[in-house]
Amino acid sequence: MSNPAISSQIKEFQEYLASRHPESYSLLHRCIGLDKPFLLRSELRDILQISQEESDNGILVQSPLARIITSTEEAAVQAPWLYLAVRPSVARWEYLRIHVDTMSVEVIPVAEYLMFKERLVQGHDDPDQYRLEIDLGPFPRHSSRPGEAQSIGRGVEILNRQLSDDLLADLGEDLGNEDAHLLEFLRIHQYRGQPLLLNGEIKSITALRNILKNAETFLAKQRQDDTWDAFKVSGPLRTLGFEPGWGRTVQQMRQTMGLLTDLLARPDPMILARFLDRVPMVFSVAIVSPHGYFGQANVLGRPDTGGQVVYILDQVRALELEMRRSIHEQGLSIEPRIIVVTRLIPQSEGTTCAQRMEAIAGTHNAHILRVPFRNRAGEVLPHWISRFDVWPYLESYALEAEKELLAELGGRPDLIIGNYSDGNLVASLISRSLDITQCNIAHALEKTKYLFSDLYWEKDDAHHHFACQFTADLIAMNSADFIITSTYQEIAGTDDSIGQYESHMAFTLPGLYRVVNGIDVFDPKFNVVSPGTDANIYFPYSKRNRRLTDLHGAIDELIHGNASRPDVRGKLLDRTKPLLFSMARLDRIKNITGLVQWYGNCPKLREKANLLIVAGHVALEESGDDEESEQIRKMHELFDHFGLDTQVRWLGVHLEKTVTGELYRVVADSRGAFVQPALFEAFGLTVIEAMASGLPTFATRYGGPLEIIEDGVSGFHIDPNHGIQTAERMAGFFTNCYGNDTYWDKMSENALKRAQAHYTWANHAERLMMLSKAYGFRKYVAANLERAETQRYLEMFYTLQFRRLVESVPS
Repeated sequence: MSNPAISSQIKEFQEYLASRHPESYSLLHRCIGLDKPFLLRSELRDILQISQEESDNGILVQSPLARIITSTEEAAVQAPWLYLAVRPSVARWEYLRIHVDTMSVEVIPVAEYLMFKERLVQGHDDPDQYRLEIDLGPFPRHSSRPGEAQSIGRGVEILNRQLSDDLLADLGEDLGNEDAHLLEFLRIHQYRGQPLLLNGEIKSITALRNILKNAETFLAKQRQDDTWDAFKVSGPLRTLGFEPGWGRTVQQMRQTMGLLTDLLARPDPMILARFLDRVPMVFSVAIVSPHGYFGQANVLGRPDTGGQVVYILDQVRALELEMRRSIHEQGLSIEPRIIVVTRLIPQSEGTTCAQRMEAIAGTHNAHILRVPFRNRAGEVLPHWISRFDVWPYLESYALEAEKELLAELGGRPDLIIGNYSDGNLVASLISRSLDITQCNIAHALEKTKYLFSDLYWEKDDAHHHFACQFTADLIAMNSADFIITSTYQEIAGTDDSIGQYESHMAFTLPGLYRVVNGIDVFDPKFNVVSPGTDANIYFPYSKRNRRLTDLHGAIDELIHGNASRPDVRGKLLDRTKPLLFSMARLDRIKNITGLVQWYGNCPKLREKANLLIVAGHVALEESGDDEESEQIRKMHELFDHFGLDTQVRWLGVHLEKTVTGELYRVVADSRGAFVQPALFEAFGLTVIEAMASGLPTFATRYGGPLEIIEDGVSGFHIDPNHGIQTAERMAGFFTNCYGNDTYWDKMSENALKRAQAHYTWANHAERLMMLSKAYGFRKYVAANLERAETQRYLEMFYTLQFRRLVESVPS
């Protein structure tokens, strides 16, 4: 393996160290002197800051060393060696090693850097000289891979350019290749045996061009609002070789046929995108989300059950509307089907999770299909299990779910969408079996949520089984035809932070395998498609005629009622104060206990606002989840330590969406605010729900909220690692609002405008359908050699590695 290309910045750094500046020697030895095996970016910057303050000549701050340290994501340390993972720009990496005594520096391959980290974790060199290395680099999926960071997450634009180039090549120099893939794609298009677009009589591109010309001549003479159902329209068109699907009206048929005519004359990315958007391709969708309690009532707030459930149900409603609209405009009388495949849980604890089929409210023909987990003996697992323990059940689950889907739909779905690690793996298995287009949605990749979870995977394997999960993630993300994310930074981070997918480019599980090229974030499979909010539930507090006033008594009881209930702690003494509201699962990452601690430590914030928390359970005995139980204990300790029972109201309740929507608005009535304090948040559905309700919002700067909120304009970013400053900023907000109504009004209005302009489910569904058609078209017409090679590699990885890991997980 050859060394990476040495950038000019690295060369400059090498020359600088060779000159042996005293400041450099001091700084690098300070890194060694901390006696820590790994240093994070923040620690390295602190070291640089100290060194700069100690240096009087100002040389260090402008030096190549300072520039390298500033762009280093992590350092691995074992005297006298210092290994650096340098990230000079988004998704660009260089690996260096420095001998701090001789001040020599060299560029090293990523594998060598990973092996050094393994040595630090294990305390010795790996005895296996042939440790498995995962390298997907030799399998390029796209010839037109972009190289600019600004192209990341805009995959379909690059894909359409590639497809138009491929189409041009396929048609031949004279655009007359009679065996072009496009013709075959149009000829075989059908729905459950019903031909669409073209019948089998059209044998060549020349014939296709001729019938398009004849069709235009014929349709130009018809009433433009006539439909295909009129025999005077459909009869002659069928004689020419056409089938339904070109459009509902004559005018729409002419537009679609015109786009195809233009495409055959001059393949162009924009024309191709517009044409594919009109092609009837997606009539049924399967959405896979196995873990947690997936239902429509009494599930939110239960372990592993939160934003993902809300996301999928809202997505389904919007997707069905878009599919019905699209199919209608294509001139077809086909009822779309959407099935959400989740887990059947016999001991469902007052939910509908023991019910095999459940219609989804607000839809015409969308359902939840529940399939059980079975143990190795084939027996149904009766109780809930953590999302970290699902791995032994997924293969048999996928096989059973596939059979159930085929039976319910009467055939293969046209698109399968996986959710989270388990759903994405199941979607990969079903997609491979049925040869259907696969879309992945991660929601959150656990590797970035738990620090060093890859390096120390063995220490926590009994609880989290990260080796299984990270292996499943690698397989699924490389199997998918396309991946949608809520934000850009989910893919590639920012200038100062790594993206969730980017973190899978290179990592190691010491003693198991190392990944030298796990995923390419420049791959055109990545697309940013932000979700939205249900506008029927989350609407502005100022819309008085729409307010659910019948719920106000119950909501007042929630906020100010009796504190003797087992699912409540705290009774607010001063009802005149505005409410600072937060709602999330009660786990470490959501950081609700961190928020309570900030509040308890800040007298000014306690003076200005009451804190309202909706999270988890209040009674420890009600929780069946270890992580939640730990957080419950910590919450009670904080209440006791800070004496919060008259200023904080903690509700351990599961609220229906309609109640939640009105609760946001009641908090806005109090001139309050919403806070999302997570250590990391992949997107932040509650953030846009609060903003869509008109609540000024504070949210973590780590993850999606960094893109959702314009800091100081439509809300406020907070750093959960600096709780004192965060509490002071929130206190400052309420101080500014006192005696200045216009300040609160302005922040509320700006939050509303931001949510309404950028985060709607209608836009999400329209874009998702467009992507499914573009990537479905590529799946058919593009050469499949590269895909097949990748798939066989992943199958081997699944069979030889994932299955072996799963055997060690209790079931």
